[in-house]
Amino acid sequence: MPNSNLTQHIEALIFSSAQSITLQEITQAIQMSLNENHTYDVVIQCIDDIKLKYNDNFAIELVHLNNGYQFLTKKKYHETVNQLQLQRSKKKLSQAAMETLAIIAYRQPITKLEIEQIRGVNSDYSVQRLLEKELISINGKAETPGRPILYVTSTLFMDYFNLNHLNQLPQLKDLARDENTIGETAE
Repeated sequence: MPNSNLTQHIEALIFSSAQSITLQEITQAIQMSLNENHTYDVVIQCIDDIKLKYNDNFAIELVHLNNGYQFLTKKKYHETVNQLQLQRSKKKLSQAAMETLAIIAYRQPITKLEIEQIRGVNSDYSVQRLLEKELISINGKAETPGRPILYVTSTLFMDYFNLNHLNQLPQLKDLARDENTIGETAE
């Protein structure tokens, strides 16, 4: 049974992290700040204790996502929090930025030229905005002539869209609806 002092330190680490924090990051921070070595099993037991603590009486919960842990608002409060976010979000992503983000998410790693070939228009501004908002990141350079920059989605993207893996992105077959078809369907 881990001590409550260790549990509180772990709770503080998770709470103060703007993004999900991994088990390794938690263990390293504890080791460096408290000069204590703890196994992953002990840290996981503390995390389980924290999850139990927030299970019933709080509007937030401890969630495992993107190979880490983060405090999030419980689903039943999402609409209320969403209203606040809508009021505060004056700088939403434009349609062009959303299209660019979707292309990067599904085709990563991808160059700006490839994005522009898919969209059919210049994407300089959209890529720059996505980099500023840290929804995408640079993942090196392609081995093609000119060595263009490769873009991928970031950890913040994974956290924002509540994904653990990219294979959780919706597939085209999941989005296709009967009313979107043209003509009669063949049997």
